[in-house]
Amino acid sequence: MSKHLQIAFLLFCLSSAGILRGQKQPVPIGQWREHLNYQKAIQVIKGDLIYAATNDAIFSIDANQEINRYHKVNGLSDIGIQQIGWDAQNSQLIIAYKNSNIDFLKGSITKNLSDIQRSSISGNKTINSIYASMGTAYLSTGLGIVLVNLNKYEIKDTWIIGNAGTQISINSFTENNQYYFAASDEGIKRIAKTGLDPANYQNWENILGPSNGAVSFIGFINNQLIITKNDSVFTQENNQWKLLFQELNWKIVNTGISENNITVCLRTTSGNSKVIVLNPNGNLVRSISAPGIISFPSSAITNNSTVWVADQFGGLSSFGNNTERYIPNGPLGISNGEFAFYNQTLFQAAGSVNAAWNYQFNRDGILEFKEGSWSNRGAFNTPLLDSVLDIITLTVDPSNGTIWAGSYGGGLLKQNNGQLQIFKQQNSLLQAAIGDLGSYRVSGLALDNKNNLWISNYGAPQALKLKTFEDKWFGFTIPFSLTENAVAQIIADDFDQLWIQSPKGNGLIYYKYGNNIEAAGDDQWKLFQQGVGNGNLPSNNVLSILKDKDNSIWVGTDDGIGIIYCSDNVLGSCEATLPIIQQDQFAGFLFKGEQVQSMALDGANQKWIGTQNGVWLISADAKKIIHHFTVNNSPLLSNDIKKIAVDPTTGEVYFATFNGLCSYRGTATESTEEKSNVLVFPNPVPPQYNGQIAITGLAENTLIKITELNGRLVYQTRSLGGQAVWNGRNYLGTKVASGVYLILAKDGKGNENIVTKIVITSSR
Repeated sequence: MSKHLQIAFLLFCLSSAGILRGQKQPVPIGQWREHLNYQKAIQVIKGDLIYAATNDAIFSIDANQEINRYHKVNGLSDIGIQQIGWDAQNSQLIIAYKNSNIDFLKGSITKNLSDIQRSSISGNKTINSIYASMGTAYLSTGLGIVLVNLNKYEIKDTWIIGNAGTQISINSFTENNQYYFAASDEGIKRIAKTGLDPANYQNWENILGPSNGAVSFIGFINNQLIITKNDSVFTQENNQWKLLFQELNWKIVNTGISENNITVCLRTTSGNSKVIVLNPNGNLVRSISAPGIISFPSSAITNNSTVWVADQFGGLSSFGNNTERYIPNGPLGISNGEFAFYNQTLFQAAGSVNAAWNYQFNRDGILEFKEGSWSNRGAFNTPLLDSVLDIITLTVDPSNGTIWAGSYGGGLLKQNNGQLQIFKQQNSLLQAAIGDLGSYRVSGLALDNKNNLWISNYGAPQALKLKTFEDKWFGFTIPFSLTENAVAQIIADDFDQLWIQSPKGNGLIYYKYGNNIEAAGDDQWKLFQQGVGNGNLPSNNVLSILKDKDNSIWVGTDDGIGIIYCSDNVLGSCEATLPIIQQDQFAGFLFKGEQVQSMALDGANQKWIGTQNGVWLISADAKKIIHHFTVNNSPLLSNDIKKIAVDPTTGEVYFATFNGLCSYRGTATESTEEKSNVLVFPNPVPPQYNGQIAITGLAENTLIKITELNGRLVYQTRSLGGQAVWNGRNYLGTKVASGVYLILAKDGKGNENIVTKIVITSSR
């Protein structure tokens, strides 16, 4: 290294010490994270910690009120929780999923048992409750009782105990010193623990209950048998049933026993909710009614005089000397609308339509993800949005951050500096859908390079609308016969042209608005459909469209992808090309047979493709598959990918799936014109770190050199878009030693400059 560079480096070190200290550090390259809803709590139990299960994940509360999350991204094998239970003998959490898969979580170690899920046995395998005792879990299922060895993690036995030897739904299970007891749809059943084979249904005895019919809960308290039947709690004394609790017009949602107390979750048909605590004699110990906190209690326990309540709309709450509420941050529900980015903030439309383009009545509005926290603005917290349901499309004005959002039925929404405005029939040219008066369906939005807003007005007589930068409105009649006048996603390209998805098997619409955007006289239209001479799309059923950095238009259909390379000369003989890709030993049309539901572009012009069979990353030229993520080989939450978006700053890729939202930190970001904001993550590199080191904020295709302080070259690479990655090894594949390393970047003129440094804190 020259003396001049050494001096420059010393000055650089003094000015950039602690380069990322105090800043929120991004997700490491190649790692995943979840964005799940923790508000819908379905169960709470006491183990070594307090554990709450939600529909999608689990979280725990320790003695210091610290929250930990457990989900598919950090170790669980599945998503969709049905029940949880605690194995006190082995100090492990038992997790049963809706698909009957089972996990065992002990500390940070997860073991999986998928035998019930994979079993070919027919019948209802839903796990209704979990009872663990002396190294065995007794699973009450829709077909009988399944026993699991909690030491060997294997199925021990299955008891089918219906009256005629048939499958019967078991709702709850318990035991005392002499008998096993099962609460079933046929009532109460018991069998002696010794001398009889429980797998033989004939050995089970039916216990006469207070009346005939199903029993939902059974347990012991002070050696007294407790059951819940219909909306009453009974106890057995001297072989007689005694009513312990019943309250007129209140429905019992859940019954539990903890710390010598009986907890009962209750709800009325009018929506009132409460949780009561009874002693073994049925006397009221406590009644908790907390509107706004308890709205649909699903489970409750007592622990050291504190009552913990899991609520399907209110997360987990504790009622002791004070009331505390625990809802780990996450988006509301499952959101499948379009994404947009602005000023390092992610926005997502929460709504969706089904495959037939019918309403879903989603009320969650617009989600926002900023600095690691989720918030939303929807009907439940903004009365003005009460009629703006199913927001499915949005775009953000890059000049001022104005959000434009389309409701499928409720018109066009504008959000600027927190102020909202709704455009419908009175203040715009939006039209109701033919045959559905009052439904103003905005299904696609795009801002062109002159800041004009183009609007897909699904089902309207004039299905394409324009709101100019000067706030003038115009409507355009599409000159093709389209089923339902169906229009959706819009792309505005670099040639003053629009590309409009037309669902319902109509194809892809091309529109060039000419020199006078407000007049139709010089407009040009073309319809791309299936077949040579008609546009050569793989199918007429267009599901998604994308413009890449070469101005090519990618068309995703229900039978693969077509690419329109001739977007600069569409009205000639321009047709889609069906690219052929090599995979393993075979070559075929790109995504032939796949439903291409969403596509997104990263900073290196690579394409992320979402289907019903997972998500792919393919090279810019569509000739190479770089990644194929599925639920089996990654933390992806579902193979059914609804929407994809790539954060242009960080390269993080967001996947809206059937089961919720997750993200993956990719290797490519958008490039920058200058290198004044180059950042390295992680930096310093922590001990034992073996992941990729990201160097972001670069110009496209920048040559990056990593050197020691004396100038000796360690590694060299080029940026993908605006980001380069380094695995912390030299050219020989050996981990570099602890120390400070320089990052040199060569610009387009061939000048080489120190742009930042990396501190390796220990040998990697």
